[in-house]
Amino acid sequence: MRVSRRHLLQSAVAGAVGALPGVRNLAFAETGQGRDLVVVIFLRGGCDALNMMAPANDRSYIDARPPELRVLDAGDRQGHRLDSNLVPGLDFRLHSEAAPLYELYRAGHLAIVVATGLSNATRSHFVAQDLIERGIVDEQKRPERDTGWLARYLAEAKAPASVPAVSANPGVSAGLLGDAAALAVPDMQGGLGIPGGEPVRQALARLYGSGEDVVARAGRQALQNIAAVDVALPRGPDGKVAAYQPDNGAAYDGGGEFMRSLQSVARLAKAELGLAVAAVDCNGWDHHEGEPGRFNNLAGVFARNLAAFYNDMAKRNERMTIVVMSEFGRRLRANRSQGTDHGHGGHMLVLGGHVMGGRLYGTWPGLSTPELDRGVDLAVTTDYRAVLAELVLRRLGVKDTATILPGFTPLAPFGLFRT
Repeated sequence: MRVSRRHLLQSAVAGAVGALPGVRNLAFAETGQGRDLVVVIFLRGGCDALNMMAPANDRSYIDARPPELRVLDAGDRQGHRLDSNLVPGLDFRLHSEAAPLYELYRAGHLAIVVATGLSNATRSHFVAQDLIERGIVDEQKRPERDTGWLARYLAEAKAPASVPAVSANPGVSAGLLGDAAALAVPDMQGGLGIPGGEPVRQALARLYGSGEDVVARAGRQALQNIAAVDVALPRGPDGKVAAYQPDNGAAYDGGGEFMRSLQSVARLAKAELGLAVAAVDCNGWDHHEGEPGRFNNLAGVFARNLAAFYNDMAKRNERMTIVVMSEFGRRLRANRSQGTDHGHGGHMLVLGGHVMGGRLYGTWPGLSTPELDRGVDLAVTTDYRAVLAELVLRRLGVKDTATILPGFTPLAPFGLFRT
């Protein structure tokens, strides 16, 4: 992944500046309230989509995997049956640990688009993630696209806001490359802080105070945005940042990076700074061995915290869309180490108050050997950009995706969103 000096600067500064005297008296841009919030959750490592949601009664599926690596249709660990007419006779189910997602599906808020992914054949984590976050599929085009699709969307939308974009991770997501206003804010439990405190902030302010090159402008922007967040954080009588209190009785999972990242996004969204885009990583999905226990635990953490976030954001769900994706799926057949190797097709989840949920979308290619990609992988029948294009066109008010998703011609929409 090629990250520019400007973005490295933003990541370093944005993840560090804290509650500093003197930064709370700045004036900020208008908030851009009323704009939709897009939250992109990336399951890093290549999530085994066929262990998350699959046709539990498919003979090829049953023959290819031991019960520990399947979504089951019976027994103590049976999956949650999804109402679907995608393929008559196939019993599509969600993983047993994904009960909170099943409830969102039943309530009509969650949609699943099956067999999605890149149309090329890469099995490289690095390449696949980079292509998806740049919104392209052709590896030869990477040098021409040094910006992410989310950054290009923000540029197209001309979102007026104090803090329009956040990467709730230690560094700026590649999807936001090129957006000078994006902050990297992985955890706000203790506020934001620069190592060294006020002296370092003042030094950075002097360093970038008058220059007009791209680095100086980015530095000033980062400091201003961090100050905007600092002002908005509620504090106790002692001046310390107050502990985060979720709304609506939302019960986060109790710890972990993913939970803290989602809470940071919720906190920023509620601060009314005009947040329009948030990128969140959920790590740990590369399971070549020992997958059963690790996947089960991770699927539960992911499902519980995503549902908690959605519940926490209940008042904003009508103007929020969450898209969940991974760089690729994994092989149909399990390996000898109780794991699965890098594969091809995966699933995308789309969640929101305006989502036509409770349905499976897309085309199921089948799991018999002739139906698999190169005889081993779930085939991709939907370019991942089809889902993103529908989001951009139907929800975000952009008229043309040519700049945001170059080289992709939108097809007939699935109908994922109410208009």
